[in-house]
Amino acid sequence: MSNPNDQGVLSASIRTSGIVRRRIRVHDRRHENEEPGEKLLDTADLDFNGFLAELHQEFSIPSKEEFVLTTTDRIVLDFDKFKELQDLSAVYMLQREDQLLQAATEEHVNFTPHYNTLTESGRDEYYYCEGKVPLTCALAELIDNSISATKENKDDRSIEIRMLFDESRGGNAIVVLDNGCGMSCTKLKNWATYRLNKFDRKDSRFEEGYVRPDHVPRSLNSDVSYFGVGGKHAAFFIGESTRMITKSKDSPDVHELILSKKGFEERERNKEEVFQEIMKNRQPGEFSHVDQPFLRDLICEEKDMAKESFTAVVITEIRPEHVPFLKDEFEKVARQLTHIYHYYIHGVNGNTGSSASNSHGFCKVDIQLTLNEKAPKLPRAINLKEIDDDMQTLYIKSSADTFRFQATIPHERSPVEGILRYHPFLYDRETYPQDPDVGQVSQNDDDGVGDDESGATQVARGKRGIFDCYWNGRLIPKNGDFRFDWCTWHKGSKVPDECCNRFSGVLFMSSKFKVNTSKLSFVDLEQILKGPGVIFTRVVNEQSQRSNIQREFTNWLQKCHEKHDKQIKFMGFIDTIERLDVPTKRHQYPWETFSSIEWDQKVYKTGQLVKSQRTQPIVYGTIVKFLRYGETVKRNGSVFATGGEVELALEPKAIHNMNKIMPISKIDKSATDEAIKSHIASEVTKLPDSLTVQWPKGELSSEEAVPAGTPIGPLTVKILNKRGEPVARMPPGAGVQGKKLVVKLEIVHHASAGDEEVFTITAQHTKQGFCFTEIRNLTKLGNYTLSLNTLIQENNTPKFGDMELPRLELSFRMKEGAAQKFTIGTGSVSPTVHVGVPFDIPLQIRDAYDHPTAPPPDLKPELQCSDLDLSYDKVVTGVSTFIISGVKAKGKVQNYQQLKSYDLKVRLPGLKKDMQNIKISLLPGYPHFLYIRPEDDPVTVENGYPVKFDVEVHDEAGNITAHPRQIVHCKVAGLPVAVVNCSNTGAGQIVTKPLNLKITNGEPKMLKAEFEMPAKKNFVKIVRDVKVFPSRRVSRMELTQKDMTLVLRDNDEIEWPAGGLLENLLYKLYDEADREVPLSEELAKRIKVNWTGDVNLGDLVQGKLPDLQVPQKAQKKCFNQVSYQDHNVSVSVSFKITPHPDEPTSLRATLPETTVKLGETLPEHIRLELVDQYNNSTATLTPTCVKDMTAEAEGLDKSSIKFIWEGSTSSVLLSGVQFQTGTPGPRELCITYKSFKEQVILKVTAGDPAELKLISGPEMPLQVFSDYGITEPFIVQLFDKWGNPSADQRVVVQLKPSPPTLKVLTPFISQPVNNEGKASFTVESVIGAKGYYQLIFEGSFNKKLIPSPSVNLTIIPDPKKPVKLVVHFDRSAKFPAGGKFTVFSLSVMSEEENLITTFSPAAVSMQLWSEVPPEEMPQLTVTELKCSKPLGSDKTDCFYFRDKEIPQLVGKYIIQFSLRISQGKVLKSDQISVNVEPNQPVKLRPVSQPPNPVVSYGENISDRTLVEDMTLVIMDEYGNPAGQDLNGEVLISIENSREENRNLPLFEGKTSSCQIDLVKGKAHIERLTIMTNSPGDNGRSYVLLFKPDVFSVSLQPFELPFQFFNDGDEQRRIVELTKKKAELSEAVAKYKDVLDMHALLHTAQSEKVKDAERKESAKRNELIGRNLVVQRDCNMLNINRLLKEKKTRAEQIEKANRRVCTLSDPFRGQQDVLGKVGHLALVSDDAAARVISWQISGDMDCVVTGTKTAAQKIYNDTRGRQQVLPLTNVLVRLERRPLPHIKYGRPLFDPPGHPVYARDLLEYTHPDRASCEKVFINFLGDTILIDDLDSGNTYREQLVAKNIMCPTILTRQGERISSRGKFGGTQNKAPLNISLVFGAPLPQQYHTLKEEIALLDQYKLLLQKKEEARREHDEQLNEMNSPEMQRNRQEMEDRQKELQEIERQLVSSPVRPVRRSLEPAGETSGVIAKRARLN
Repeated sequence: MSNPNDQGVLSASIRTSGIVRRRIRVHDRRHENEEPGEKLLDTADLDFNGFLAELHQEFSIPSKEEFVLTTTDRIVLDFDKFKELQDLSAVYMLQREDQLLQAATEEHVNFTPHYNTLTESGRDEYYYCEGKVPLTCALAELIDNSISATKENKDDRSIEIRMLFDESRGGNAIVVLDNGCGMSCTKLKNWATYRLNKFDRKDSRFEEGYVRPDHVPRSLNSDVSYFGVGGKHAAFFIGESTRMITKSKDSPDVHELILSKKGFEERERNKEEVFQEIMKNRQPGEFSHVDQPFLRDLICEEKDMAKESFTAVVITEIRPEHVPFLKDEFEKVARQLTHIYHYYIHGVNGNTGSSASNSHGFCKVDIQLTLNEKAPKLPRAINLKEIDDDMQTLYIKSSADTFRFQATIPHERSPVEGILRYHPFLYDRETYPQDPDVGQVSQNDDDGVGDDESGATQVARGKRGIFDCYWNGRLIPKNGDFRFDWCTWHKGSKVPDECCNRFSGVLFMSSKFKVNTSKLSFVDLEQILKGPGVIFTRVVNEQSQRSNIQREFTNWLQKCHEKHDKQIKFMGFIDTIERLDVPTKRHQYPWETFSSIEWDQKVYKTGQLVKSQRTQPIVYGTIVKFLRYGETVKRNGSVFATGGEVELALEPKAIHNMNKIMPISKIDKSATDEAIKSHIASEVTKLPDSLTVQWPKGELSSEEAVPAGTPIGPLTVKILNKRGEPVARMPPGAGVQGKKLVVKLEIVHHASAGDEEVFTITAQHTKQGFCFTEIRNLTKLGNYTLSLNTLIQENNTPKFGDMELPRLELSFRMKEGAAQKFTIGTGSVSPTVHVGVPFDIPLQIRDAYDHPTAPPPDLKPELQCSDLDLSYDKVVTGVSTFIISGVKAKGKVQNYQQLKSYDLKVRLPGLKKDMQNIKISLLPGYPHFLYIRPEDDPVTVENGYPVKFDVEVHDEAGNITAHPRQIVHCKVAGLPVAVVNCSNTGAGQIVTKPLNLKITNGEPKMLKAEFEMPAKKNFVKIVRDVKVFPSRRVSRMELTQKDMTLVLRDNDEIEWPAGGLLENLLYKLYDEADREVPLSEELAKRIKVNWTGDVNLGDLVQGKLPDLQVPQKAQKKCFNQVSYQDHNVSVSVSFKITPHPDEPTSLRATLPETTVKLGETLPEHIRLELVDQYNNSTATLTPTCVKDMTAEAEGLDKSSIKFIWEGSTSSVLLSGVQFQTGTPGPRELCITYKSFKEQVILKVTAGDPAELKLISGPEMPLQVFSDYGITEPFIVQLFDKWGNPSADQRVVVQLKPSPPTLKVLTPFISQPVNNEGKASFTVESVIGAKGYYQLIFEGSFNKKLIPSPSVNLTIIPDPKKPVKLVVHFDRSAKFPAGGKFTVFSLSVMSEEENLITTFSPAAVSMQLWSEVPPEEMPQLTVTELKCSKPLGSDKTDCFYFRDKEIPQLVGKYIIQFSLRISQGKVLKSDQISVNVEPNQPVKLRPVSQPPNPVVSYGENISDRTLVEDMTLVIMDEYGNPAGQDLNGEVLISIENSREENRNLPLFEGKTSSCQIDLVKGKAHIERLTIMTNSPGDNGRSYVLLFKPDVFSVSLQPFELPFQFFNDGDEQRRIVELTKKKAELSEAVAKYKDVLDMHALLHTAQSEKVKDAERKESAKRNELIGRNLVVQRDCNMLNINRLLKEKKTRAEQIEKANRRVCTLSDPFRGQQDVLGKVGHLALVSDDAAARVISWQISGDMDCVVTGTKTAAQKIYNDTRGRQQVLPLTNVLVRLERRPLPHIKYGRPLFDPPGHPVYARDLLEYTHPDRASCEKVFINFLGDTILIDDLDSGNTYREQLVAKNIMCPTILTRQGERISSRGKFGGTQNKAPLNISLVFGAPLPQQYHTLKEEIALLDQYKLLLQKKEEARREHDEQLNEMNSPEMQRNRQEMEDRQKELQEIERQLVSSPVRPVRRSLEPAGETSGVIAKRARLN
């Protein structure tokens, strides 16, 4: 170890007298068992030979001994290398160059900048990393170092980032671990040196400088660790301490270096070298220098990792602001790191999803990110290659096309590679990916606006830069909006500028381009790439093409736009607005408005008239503006988008007066301006316009108010139209023909609580007009409005269509009347008043209607009350109030506890009702003065006693008064303030503390007593004089020794011999006047001493104190005290006695430690001293006494014994006590000095642990199934090197599988040994592939491994464990929609690849679902199909799925099979993708069903249109397109729906039919119309027939009914009614569906509740019948309690000790293996088990197999050591025979001893009972078990007498009678202790408990299901009765009524009986025979 005194001289070099001083630190590590040595040698004037000579001398090295000198980098020193050593260099002295360090060494590392350079420089930089969180960029710096370190790895490049946030494991930490080349000492020093970049570094082995790597694709050269800055910046940005742990391939040592901010600060405070640290060099796995558990685990991995080299960066003291982010944003950090190292992780082509990415022989980097938090949180791990949402992956996967290019830079061999990726605008959104860590731009979805045509778009790339720039393969985050001129939009370009926002880019460049030290931004990127001589070329098929790069890019961009983008051009930008009418809040802003659009080569502008199509109803209107969702950059106010909306002002405005917003696609592009204007003009009619009013008795004024109660009216009203003519009806032709009008008069009172309608009446029309009579009884004050409203009489509505009918409003006000009476405000006057306290009496003046009104002038009140004096100050007059202010009452309160009531009368002369009474009670007033008693002056008191005063608080009338805060203080000098609270009673007594004044000369003293009430500042302070007389109390004590030889004062200190006696002590007492107080028995009783409790009262009366015994120990002072205490005073005198030692009498040995290990020196010295008779050290030993001291003991190593003089304590220290031989136990150590002798006992324990041995475990060879456990535990024992068992619990034993792919589950993976030195491991399960493994029991002592055992383990395949589902079906089969699937057969494969047939068909199922994109997976509907019943021809090892229906819709579907193995464990097959194809074509139908047309013969083409924009498709019976390969024609004709085809309408062109082409199963009709003035019956229904004509295929035609009218107005009316009927029918159907669904759900829930209650009741009755529960306990609480009790009891029975078979059975579970005989059966009776086991003891460990093959395999595996029995070798009869004494069902005699066949007592454990019975018949035969030997012999004798053969007989006592009749002897007597015996079964009670537990579990589940069913039923019922459902019912009824009314109108619609035929038009009438063709 280093010398602390050297710290002051650790500068780099010291120059003395012109000679440079060079010091070298030598670490002596030659001998493993010796204490390591270390010295600092000055070698300024020495060469290598002189240095060697100095070494021999300093370390006492024999001249012939050989050793090696190396640097810490293991470079052997010679003359040249020695010259290169610097000051304070470190060297090793070893036996050989590659020798492991047995102890760690330390090496000084010097570096010079201020530590803030390291700890703070990176903070600001990382907070400005563009698009990335600071922590990600900091972690990237550390990963850069790891990538550079692993670049030479051929196969595995592994980097792991561990985030450890567990305080119990040593605090928060981040570890970056790689398997790179590691660092030597020199490289680690270089790393620690700030800004020592790779161009200036020099390795001690490689002196050459930095060489730039050759060019590789994408510059993935791993040359990303550069400047010597970033790693340290990053580490100190993350935390405040960094530990570097590294090992290079060329060195066996691990190097550690710690950089800590606290260390820097501490050295700066101590004025030491700040940049100087100690590098620790050690062997791998040595962790004695660290305490944190996570660090120990990490260092222990150094041996397990099997890495030749590695580096671990351990950052601790994580800054608190980082911890929550790393925990909460774990995925975000992983995603951003994946973006930075995307191409190192996925290869040169990035994450394309194929292995082609790893081209050019590039070795990908495997980066793992883990997060470990404190339990119970589970660890989290992400491999960055699994991230699929980093930005580069999103760019790659969302691009539609790519443009590759490269830039060649002059004088640079490595070109810059570039890729542009185009992300098109699709449908209603940009596909340019959004950064998931920055926030998503809104996307259009189903809850958006207007038919997905809102134009809602995101701004593609927006303000982000085009290129992600990768430098040497890693991302540089900050590159700004860097772009090239050739890839920017230019004026005159053929593509919109938005297209330039739809491509992303990536640049790959080498280290030619400079980056800043933190790798956050480039230094010269734009300068170089835009510099002269740079040539850009396009790359096609990996070949560079010399062409114009801008032309190539423009062509590529135009092709992408034309191929992928499709938009509408919005022109004339107006403004950006917010739309509150949009239901989705996130789509309300921003909306851009435009004045025009260009759509399908047509321009639509603001103010243009348009008509809608496909809307209900069809609307006409003027364009107000066009709207588009989102904000983008516009060129000349224009922008492209795929859709948007248009706002229309509906026409005519007189009726509609509203705007409507609809999708642009709803504009009817075929409508003409003339047709639209004609429709609008036809809607305008004359309507009512205004009202006039006449007042026969005077007009009502709105200016002057009228008094309350004044009548209003009469009045006459007239309705005028716009021409000024009076009207009483609606004019004709306005939609409501001749409807009567009425006028409604309403009077509304405007009150503060709201408007109130006080009068209403409706007037019919008369000759004079609309007349109203006089209105009375208006008495409420305030404003009124008289309203006259015109109404339609039929429905009393004030509107005609959307037009308001005329109305008129008149306002007037009503005021209050004159004053008539007054009232006293309720609660305004308190019923209790206080003496002299003023109060107010508020009065309210009112009129005749009780309205508040103004008081009369000069109003004077009068107050009267008997027995009281009343007065007031003034009166205050308000608007309607009159307040008598400052009223006071005075009088004597006789009894404070009893209140007296008084009548106070208030009179206001002049009012009609002028008097009111008030009831009041009088209480005392506020405090006014204090009254103190006694009134003596002065008040006398004796010293030592308190003073007492009586206090009262009076009001101004002399009444005792009580109020809050009446706290009276009494202040007496020298005493605390005395306080009395008079708040409750108004009086109290003040008692001061006892007066204890110091009185001299017996003179009395005068004091002042002051009384005050602090809360009352106006009170006069009262002062009383107090005279204090002296008392005769004891005040002083005096102690002396007889004859005054010793006088003791308080706190004196004296010395006395230890153990001596202090005698003849006397005491005296004095009073306050210093007079001696005569002693009495009463006084003596109050005298106390602290050294004894045995006091003589008689001596105390005479002034004598008891003798004082001085303590025998001389170490510390003894405190003594004499005290006098009564209830008033306490007087004492204390003193201390210091004992001193006597003459020495013996030798004393002090042992700090009494236990020593064999081979170790006693860790503490034994202290030897001479002591006196009381064992006090006498300090009489001298330095020369060590020569006369000796030590003796058995096995003591005397050569190491030393006696050391210690002058500071005058004692001798005995060191070097060590025992080298013998066994552990007590040893007696005898120490002598002259005539003194001392014997001590030392406990010798076992030595240090040296070896770990396995002392117990399962039988070998060890074979198990995967996922099975090992029943017998492994027990290991610790031993020292002498073979003694060691109980050193510092040894930790770890169970480790080898190889690590084997997963072992144990309760403890590692544990310390117990107090016996043992550790037990129970393996609960092992999981791994079949093969050979090892279980290693690795012991570590002081972080060093000790020899440990291992166990070989073989995992064999489990023939019963399913691992795979194999599906067979006809893969060439077709799957037509609605058909049947082909037969699927399913086989279950085991680990042995055999088929398993034990599963029930109910356990397998088939799942079917539609193949959907990942984003739709949560809404996926899965259909589950059950297994089919087997047929006679089916295989028994397969499950079949037959005749399963194919879905009716075409498309891709997924099929997957599953096997339910157990609860929660399911095995699934591979997914099978099938394509459902259309079925046979059967019909012709439109893509979407059009509404039934209604046409007329008018000029307007829209009135004559039958079909518009309709596509007909050939379909199968399920509606799937099915005629893609069919061509032909569709014949279109019109037929009469009710009678023969006569007078039919004709198509345009006077044709009765037409035809269209049917191509690939489709036919499209742009428009189909009837001719102008077409024939047809008015109001008649016809059928439009579309009949397909396809060769050799018969298809059903499509029929479309329509109605024909001659009247255009009637047609439009019917159209409107029909559309309204369709809307209402659809709405009613929806309402019915919802209500019916809820009704069905309610019925189903009710049935579910009944079923659950029935099942629960049946199970409850079963439990009651079995006496498990009673009726009242059948609830969840009691059932849970009962279950817990029974499960606890069952567990106790399971854990109870019972007989078990101790045989190990490693073969059980293998294929065709039943197990060992001893495990195949259980025997409940102990005696029977013992004797039967003994009978077949030689066969108990025999392995029984089902086949010879299995037996032969076990035989071969165990090399013939294991006996086996294949059942194929056994021939026995399995019939059940009676006992020998039973013939023909009857016993021949009464047998003694209860005979029974021995095999009948066996309970078989294997499910194959027949095989087990065969085994035991083979081994036991007909052996009989009987009670005792006598019974056995008697039984045999009787059988023999009857000539019946008798088998072997066993007795329960252990005797045997052979089948030959022989018994006796040891061979026929079972021993008492049998090693192998059958196990005992669980008792019947256990099985009963398990059965009851199962029943209770079933009942608990039924209870839960019942409660759940009830809850769901109640929820469904509440839902049915909810306001929403009530509203739905009401709305459905309303719509049904409307529907009935519309149907009535449709039925009753008048149709003129006009039959039209074709009119002549200058040509021959009639139907043209030729069929027309529609184009």
